Order: sequence, then structure tokens, then C-alpha cells
Amino acid sequence: MININLLSVSNLPKLNKLRKLELSDNRISGGLEVLAERTPNLTHLNLSGNKIKDINTLEPLKKLPNLHSLDLFNCEVTMLINYRESVFTLLPQLTYLDGFDADDQEAPDSDPEADGDGLEDEYENGEGEEEDDDDEEDDLDEEVIEDEEDEDDDLEGEEEEDGVDDEEEDEEEDGEDDEEEEADDGELNPNKQNLPRGEKRKRNLEDEGEEDPEDEEDDEDD
Repeated sequence: MININLLSVSNLPKLNKLRKLELSDNRISGGLEVLAERTPNLTHLNLSGNKIKDINTLEPLKKLPNLHSLDLFNCEVTMLINYRESVFTLLPQLTYLDGFDADDQEAPDSDPEADGDGLEDEYENGEGEEEDDDDEEDDLDEEVIEDEEDEDDDLEGEEEEDGVDDEEEDEEEDGEDDEEEEADDGELNPNKQNLPRGEKRKRNLEDEGEEDPEDEEDDEDD
């Protein structure tokens, strides 16, 4: 709530989990006891640029045991003699006042706990885990695809082998059929197997009761 002409924090709702409160550049001059009641777990409070004039105005902040950073830049109270020593004495739980500790060591740029960096880290870690899961799923998908391709190759190879085997079986069956036909012819004409062509023809004619043309010619000559 920065620079909104705020005069008081009396209407602040109860925020038990609130850690960091920005109230700079307003017109607040007191009533800080409300913060102890409504924001008991406050760790960072920025009141710079307000109308705080004396140390006693800060006394209610003693009831904020977790408060370790307080900013009062551009407040009239900072003009008091021994301002820093007085505030650290009044609020012993403080670590940093106006960005420096009691030994004038500067505070870090940000506090992970107050800025919610821890939550961001958890979120980033969660994203990392999701990416790992996606990678694992991608790897599994690739393995499944490779297995399917291998199965397709195996099926194609088996089909080719089956085709070759079928052709060989057909040829063998044709050969067997030819042999069976020749064998049948041999059984029907037993005299036909080992005779020369002329003898075969003569024998067939005799079987049919016909005369050989050569014999007819001899008869005519006679």
C-alpha cells in the first residue's frame, strides 16, 4: 500500500500469514499497535516517507517478535540524535534498520522468506519434475514406436518367407502331379513305356484293329 495517502492502518484486516508489508510514502503518524494485533507474523515493515516523529511511536512494534527489518527513511524520527542506537535498543528483535544492521553492515538485496523466493524455488522444482516426467514419457513412446517397427519388420520377413515356401510347395506339388500322370499312363499302356516311337504307333494300331499303312502299300503292290 505505497503512496495512497493512507492516514492510519486501523482498517487493516487480520492477516496472520503476512510477512512483508509496504506502507511507504503515506501520512501515517501513529496507531502501529494495530499491526501487532492484525499481522502477528510480520518480518519486514516499510514505513519510510511517513509522518513518524519520535521513538515512542515505534513502541507497539515490540509486540512483533519476528520483525527483523524496519525502514524509516525520510521520516522525521531519523533526524533525532542517537536515532539508530535508540531504535535497536527499543526493538531488540530487529536485525536491519533502514537497510543496515547495528554494525552498519548492509542487508542482502532480498530475503527469500519475505519475498516468496522459496515458493518460486518449489514451483521451479515442480516444473523440473514435470519435464522429467515428459522426457520419460517421450522415451517410453519412442521405445514403443521402435518395438512396433521391429514387429512390422518381423512380420514382413515372415510373410516373404511364407511366400517363398508356398512357391516351393506349389512347384513340388506340380512335379508330383506330373510324375503321377506319367505313372498312370504307364499303368494304362504297359507296353508303351520302353518301346520306340514306331513300335508304339504300330502297337497302338494293332490294339485298335487297324492296319499299318505300310502293310496296305505292300498289299497293293501284290
